[in-house]
Amino acid sequence: MGRSASHIALECYLQTRCDAVLVGEEIEKRNRTLKEVTNEIVDIICKRQEMGKDYGVILIPEGIIEFFPEVKPLISEINEIFAETNEIEDPRKYVLTKLTEKSKELFEFLPKAISDQLLLDRDPHGNVQVAKIETEILMILLCQQELEERSAKGEYKGIFSPQNHYFGYEGRCALPSNFDAQYCYSIGRTSATLISMGFSGYMAINRNLQDQDPEKWIAAGCPLPTMMGVERRKGQNKPVITKYVVELDGPMFKAYEQFKERWSLYDCYVSPGPIQLHDPSSIDVPFLVKLPDLDILE
Repeated sequence: MGRSASHIALECYLQTRCDAVLVGEEIEKRNRTLKEVTNEIVDIICKRQEMGKDYGVILIPEGIIEFFPEVKPLISEINEIFAETNEIEDPRKYVLTKLTEKSKELFEFLPKAISDQLLLDRDPHGNVQVAKIETEILMILLCQQELEERSAKGEYKGIFSPQNHYFGYEGRCALPSNFDAQYCYSIGRTSATLISMGFSGYMAINRNLQDQDPEKWIAAGCPLPTMMGVERRKGQNKPVITKYVVELDGPMFKAYEQFKERWSLYDCYVSPGPIQLHDPSSIDVPFLVKLPDLDILE
């Protein structure tokens, strides 16, 4: 999935029509704080409770914590601190002496279980391992606190019994669909062709994937430098492959904005069904490949 997985969460949201999804790029672009996002989730919970629906499903993408405007500087500062030295006897105490006042305040505000996860071993690039930060637990704790305050004011009369499940690698261990198998076969064949022709520094790609006939796909090689940008790694600027992000002016996000209010309240859930072998949905492709038809989503 990489460090930013909102595009995966958005795909799952549009396929299943659950009650809500958090999109990191939206949070960052609109400068939405943890408090604002918490209130939005709690508003949905309260409205559903008033309708007699004490249940619901919310998708939270891996790595979303670094999109919150108050958290991003904190993570950046911690990365820079650990880039200076790895030999720290008491990481928590050491980091608190190095953080700016604002980041220190946030670090101490976060539940200790979450702030400790910010201090875990860095990934090979020197970054916080956001996959190991239990953002879903943080959101549950913040929602629970807000609901308790609303209950005391008589604004919420339900029972909040959240259950979280981290899919992580589990979400990628299913049998491949027909599309997956055909795509991987085609990519492998394209890679072998590039090698046989003496090309290096290319990524094997396929175009025209929205066509259900693989024979009409277009094989190509994309030079790696065209996909690269500069990011901070271990305290230095390094060229890296630019991560995929949700396009806020793209059709998938526009579909999300069109349906999110209705789907949050009226149980519009659907199951895409089995996608392997010869079931009716076995020829389906992701919306990331073939854009959603708004009439079908209606």
